[in-house]
Amino acid sequence: MRRPIRPLVPALLAAGTLLTGCGGPEPLPEVAPGPRPTAKPVAAASLGGPGTACALPVSFSLAKAWEPEAVEDPEDPDFAELTRRGPATVRCEVDAKPAGHVGFLRVWTAGKGPARAALEGFVKAEKGGSGASYRETTAGALPAVEVTYTVRSALLDEDKEERAFAVAVPAGTVIVHLAGMDTGEHRAMLPAYELARTSLKAL
Repeated sequence: MRRPIRPLVPALLAAGTLLTGCGGPEPLPEVAPGPRPTAKPVAAASLGGPGTACALPVSFSLAKAWEPEAVEDPEDPDFAELTRRGPATVRCEVDAKPAGHVGFLRVWTAGKGPARAALEGFVKAEKGGSGASYRETTAGALPAVEVTYTVRSALLDEDKEERAFAVAVPAGTVIVHLAGMDTGEHRAMLPAYELARTSLKAL
């Protein structure tokens, strides 16, 4: 049976995925939110609506060459370590490798309730995460909350930035999370993340 969620890449490049082990016990410094990327990627397709790769309670634009794939059997308890994080269950992952980056944009869903509570639970459940900085923002025309934090990569033995936003829609809370192999990859992929955030619509 195929794993329901892929690591960033096999072996050496698998750092920072849901399979990553715990980081060191020392607390990491708080991450200061960086400036928004100014480069705008080309929107190649929409994700989340009827006929798209993933059935989601929201839709948003994908950057050119990013490849989406629905997660198989996300509710399967045998894969809970991979498909669950705090209150959220992963539904879709968008692979950045065809666009020349090592990382994923993943979409998670949680039950109804405040978006910030779901996002805080999501971040607290990530192994090796620390230094979370939350802020109010928007996702499309909807109010949202965003977090920037660091995760200790056991494989690379370094800290790396990660970012996510959450929005409450009628079906529940949606969390869109960006994870790359390292901070350099993360920052290079921010324009695609911003495209998803600014184009998001509730379905």
